[in-house]
Amino acid sequence: MVLLFISCGEKEVHEEVVLRPVKYSEVSYLGGEKSRQFSGTAQTEKIVNLSFRSSGIITKLDMNLGQDVKKGQLLGTLDNVSARLSYESSIESKNSSESQMNTAKLSLNRVRILYEKGSASLSDYEAAKNSHRTAVASFESSKRSVAIQQDQIQFGYLYAPEDGVIASVTAEVDENISPGQAIGVLNAGTAIEISLGLPESIINAVKRDMNVKVSFTAIEGQVFKAVITEVAPALDSSTSTYPITVMVTDSDERIKSGMAANVLFEFVDEDIVKNTIVVPASAVGEDGKGRFVFLVEGDTNKATVKKQTIIIGDLTPEGFEVESGLKIGQKIAIAGLQTLLDGQDVKLN
Repeated sequence: MVLLFISCGEKEVHEEVVLRPVKYSEVSYLGGEKSRQFSGTAQTEKIVNLSFRSSGIITKLDMNLGQDVKKGQLLGTLDNVSARLSYESSIESKNSSESQMNTAKLSLNRVRILYEKGSASLSDYEAAKNSHRTAVASFESSKRSVAIQQDQIQFGYLYAPEDGVIASVTAEVDENISPGQAIGVLNAGTAIEISLGLPESIINAVKRDMNVKVSFTAIEGQVFKAVITEVAPALDSSTSTYPITVMVTDSDERIKSGMAANVLFEFVDEDIVKNTIVVPASAVGEDGKGRFVFLVEGDTNKATVKKQTIIIGDLTPEGFEVESGLKIGQKIAIAGLQTLLDGQDVKLN
């Protein structure tokens, strides 16, 4: 009974095996494709800051995040109190100057008749003509002032300058705003652009219309085609990099402005004959049998490393030249060789 009790109380314990993560790379030719990756932020090709051209209190605001708008659509209005008062004042000034002009015209006609009859002097006639010219000029100026004040009233209405989507709204109804103050952002473009900076070490290898690849953190497992559209000729002193612009040529509704993006550049050195295999120096180990690497076989979740003897040649800036033992496209571990064992299960990192 004691033995039965002990055997029933025993529990089977399963020990979870933790796989060691391993960094790896693919075997390539010397002078072959060299990949560099840089980060940037996606945005639509045309971003418009929306603002009124006059000051006032917002009385209407038809703007919501993600709202589709059409060119010419009314997005907001101001109370326009100052503009309307100025417009009314300009109307009164125009009416007054018009009355003065008409009076000056009547006076000029009267003096001209008297001058022709010899009852008025030449100086009186010239004075009347000058008064009439001044009155006419004042009237024309007042008419222009009316037109300007009428435009000021129109500045209290905000219309969509392009078709697009409202990306942000930074104002509310009853808020007092000033001219040029941004109250929202309109994404008016359809294409997605990525702005980033490149170091001087590779900027001369980058050209306009060069094809690159783009991936997004929010869209896993997919790579999009893109092309370089702008390359700055001068260094940006604030970042010590050369700004460039990349446009995504693959269209996908999942790509949205503001997403973090990784841009992959692949450079090919045509001056080097691509017939020599090269591996990173950190991937080569040495034991009593000579130089070796660890081949990686398997997928991302679970793989196996196998020791492979190789014969190396010269050391280049890209790593050791390999005379035998490896083929193009094979995967090899590039770090932590001293902790790996032949036939060990690992996880690719």
